[in-house]
Amino acid sequence: MRSVFHVLTAAALVTAVTPPVAIGQTAIDARVDRFIEAARKERGIPAISIAVMKNGRLVHARGFGFANVEHQAPATPETIYQSGSVGKQFTATAVMMLVEAGKIALDSSVRRYLTDAPESWQPITIRHLLSHTSGLGDYPNDVDLRRDFTEDQLLEMVYRTPLLFPPGAKWAYSNLGFLTLGVLIHRVSGQFYGDFLAERVFGPLGMGTRIISESDIVPHRAAGYVLKDGRLKNQDWVSPTFNTTGDGALYFTVLDLAKWDAALRTERLLRRETQEQMWTPIRLNDGSTAGYGFGWSVRTTNGHRVVEHGGAWQGFLTHIVRYRDDGLSVVVLVNLAAPVSKPGELAHKIAALYLPSVAEPNGKP
Repeated sequence: MRSVFHVLTAAALVTAVTPPVAIGQTAIDARVDRFIEAARKERGIPAISIAVMKNGRLVHARGFGFANVEHQAPATPETIYQSGSVGKQFTATAVMMLVEAGKIALDSSVRRYLTDAPESWQPITIRHLLSHTSGLGDYPNDVDLRRDFTEDQLLEMVYRTPLLFPPGAKWAYSNLGFLTLGVLIHRVSGQFYGDFLAERVFGPLGMGTRIISESDIVPHRAAGYVLKDGRLKNQDWVSPTFNTTGDGALYFTVLDLAKWDAALRTERLLRRETQEQMWTPIRLNDGSTAGYGFGWSVRTTNGHRVVEHGGAWQGFLTHIVRYRDDGLSVVVLVNLAAPVSKPGELAHKIAALYLPSVAEPNGKP
């Protein structure tokens, strides 16, 4: 599961997607800053970093508070957070790259690529895994997050997990489905999925994004915090295995996600029709739809098409929201995994300051 990561060449940096930063702070930027700093203090969040993009251009980015409370290290746009499930959109992108290359078929059984999968998995397709409609659920309650596993051992754990419903019958969020996709990318491409993304996405776009490694020296890395009995505590340690799985185990910054957002407005990574598949609500067996595509939640609010995703892992909460018809995107990353943090709510309210028509009805987050 460990990996040697791609080192950017000078050529890769030259060709990076680098959204230019607007010079100067607007009145709206200042309102955003006051709102976020007030919310950070009220909610007791050590650090928040934000980025706002308009039509692929980074228009505002800032950090608030402390990335590391013990060292009083200030948060900045360069502060590195853990992705949580925001990482799923990158795993889904890797799968769709292999689909475009003709190496994976969306409606083929998973057993075509994972030949050791149980016969009960025959009805599960790649499309089911990408859209959380496979019938797989979350990690078993008895899984030991402090034990290291090989990829084969992880798959054995997933194979033993009973399906919650027939594939395609319902929608149920599934970390195990995306863990499986990470292994499947390795089996099909011959590369660990993190190396595949480093070579095909992160390097070409000039992103510093990478797989988590708590043993490496990582400049600007934030500490993750939780609340226990109302008191701030460091995150719990997990084994390296669970910081390298395809369900969301990345380091990134708001500036990285600005480059990602810029790339998604082009066909640099995937053809437009492929991206549209990822942002189309999945259709269930009964003909109804669920508000999810491939690695993205999909909805419409006040007539605005929205794709977004949140994440939570090891003391971090994250959110990216993209208003597709308006060219507006917002990223909020925080280093407190607690219900009070609500980065999705903060992201939506930031967006409404720039574009009031996207304000959530009835004050919903």
